Order: sequence, then C-alpha cells, then structure tokens
Amino acid sequence: MFKQQHGPAPVPADELAAALAPFGRSRMLPRVAYTDEAVFEWEQANIFSGWICVGHASDLVGAGAQKAVGSGANGVLLVRGEDSQVRAFANTCRHRGHELLACGATTKRRTIVCPYHSWAYRLDGQVRNAPGFSDDDGFDAGEFGLTPLRITDWHGWLFVDSSGEGGEFDSHVAGLEDVVGPYRPEDLTVVARHSYELATNWKIIAENYQECYHCSTIHPELSRISPPTSGENLDLEGTWMGGWMSIIEGADTMSLSGASGGVAITGLSEHELRSVMYLVGYPNLLVSLHPDYVMTHLMTPLAADRTHVECAWAFPEEVAAQPDFDPSYAVDFWDLTNRQDWAACESVQRGLSSPHAKPGPLAPDEDGVYQFVTRVATAYRGC
Repeated sequence: MFKQQHGPAPVPADELAAALAPFGRSRMLPRVAYTDEAVFEWEQANIFSGWICVGHASDLVGAGAQKAVGSGANGVLLVRGEDSQVRAFANTCRHRGHELLACGATTKRRTIVCPYHSWAYRLDGQVRNAPGFSDDDGFDAGEFGLTPLRITDWHGWLFVDSSGEGGEFDSHVAGLEDVVGPYRPEDLTVVARHSYELATNWKIIAENYQECYHCSTIHPELSRISPPTSGENLDLEGTWMGGWMSIIEGADTMSLSGASGGVAITGLSEHELRSVMYLVGYPNLLVSLHPDYVMTHLMTPLAADRTHVECAWAFPEEVAAQPDFDPSYAVDFWDLTNRQDWAACESVQRGLSSPHAKPGPLAPDEDGVYQFVTRVATAYRGC
C-alpha cells in the first residue's frame, strides 16, 4: 500500500510490535511517532504521498479557478479547466522550479502564470508562452508542460496521489459507497468554514476522533445528545475506518438543544436519521455524516507538533439557499466540541514530549483507535 521510499520509519521495532499486538494486549505508538521530526518527514514521504484529500470541488468555481495545496515534495496546484474538469499539477514551474502559487493561495485567470519569469501555461498545463524562447532557438514547448498528478473527485472531495503509486482509488474507498452515498455530499452546499492551527501531531487528532471514551469527561454537551457508549465501529475493506453513534430520542441532530435548524437529507434510512457516522478518510480527512448536514475536518500536518485543520459544514441546497438560513445550530455546537478536543489533543502532545512518556494500553472502548494505530504501525514497518 505504501511505497517504501526510505525504508521503515525510524521508530523502535519492539514498540511497533507492541502496537500491532492483538487488541486488548496492544500498546499505543512509540512517543517518537508524535514528537520526532525524522518520523514526520518519513510520513510525508511515505504516507502523505499516496491518495490524500486536498479539498472540495466547490473550492474551484468556474474555468480558471486555481488553488495551491501543500508545499515542497507534496505541493499541488489545482486548476479548473475550460472543460469544467479539475486537474492537479505539481506546483513547480518547468523553467526554474518556482511555485506557481504560494501554499494556500487562490486565483482565477485563464492562464497559469509563474510569478518569477512569467512563464504562462494553459489550463490543461501546456506551455502558452515562455518569454525569450522561440522555435527558432530549438525550444520545444511540448517538452515543458506542467507535470500532471492523478486526481479523483469522489462525492465532491478531491483526492490527489502525488506519487502516482497509491494504487487504484477504488481500493482506497472500498466498502464506502453504501455508507457515504446516501448522504449525497456532492449535492450539499458548504456554508461555513473554520480554520484552526493546533500545537499537536496529526495522529493525535485522528486518534481522538476515533473514540468517545473521553466524551463523558470533556464533552458534556455532546454526551447529552449522543450516548458515548452507543454505536459500533465498521470493518471496511479499503483504507478508511470509522463507526457510528446514536442520537437520543427527542433529538433530531447534533446541536446544543438536539433541534435542527435545517432539513433532513432526502432519502436517508431510519438508522441514518437516528445516528451520526464518523469516518477517517486515512490519512487526513475526517467525515461526520449527520441526518441534516455533513461536516469535515481536513488535516494538513505542518510539523511533528503542529497541524492545520479546516472544518467545513455542508447542508442541503434547499436550505442553504435561503437568505435567512442560520447554520449556527451545527457550527456553534461543533466549534465548542472542537475546542474541547483541541485542548485535550494539545495536552496529549505536551505530555508525550516528556522523556518519561511510554506507550499506554487501549481501553475496551478504544477499538477504533486500535484500527488507526495498527494502520500507521503497519505503514511504519514498510508493509
């Protein structure tokens, strides 16, 4: 699944073996997995070079819309072409390698222009103009188009495989169509976004998302609407993982009161209307499927101890288009819950920075964490 570009990860082999022991006897990942920059660099080269989510198709509105995601080896330029298709290119000019757009920057124009020497490219990546070069000098523009990357639009989320060796995308999301499809996220409208920069490792965020063992302690609002011990985890074929939790009788969705300020997504089953599905789109997308909205957390690791998270809320178009629609019932609830989680995750990061921190055991309610930890540990071994 993962290309062994630099051999196994620089983590203690005996502690990896402990993380891969059967559930009930296993331990968490070695502390260096969360604190060591060499491990972080290994992850960037071996985990974040396969299929990762780079945003939502609605981020690129109209022909010529462009957005830069990531930097360095995994830097990607997203471009919507004249044919309405979104393409992905390595974010590096074919002249001297300058970034075509700075990480996180957006623009909209009919050409892709390098800000260094003004090389210009068509929206399909072919050279349009290279100042000072001509056919008479033997310059073949066809040799210097932008480097295309594999990209897939799946239910509105854009996934890029910058290495070209991430396998077939269908294998990445195997078993998920019946889970995600009924919510039709590609037809929903993103109404609100929040950005957070956290002083914690990306894996701590994903591990926290994979369990509600902590909910009774730090999430009283959530626990009133969704019992922490409810639900169960899924056994999926692909690289994703996750599970569902139920909503109490008398509540319609996850909000401070349990009331919805929107409408239920059309076509959901009775079970889907009474539960929330939480999925980890390994490695960097967290998807929460609610009866009346879909929330995502898109993680961008910045360093071993720093992660940027963009949270987005999408609602059915018929309510999102109403001028008086107020999404705060969902946004405020999850912003509060997010900040409770972020405080805990940052504290875990500080605790793991202690040389006395050792991998701990997993509680019976942390089987979702076990799924994630064993996925990472398997990758670390180069398997």
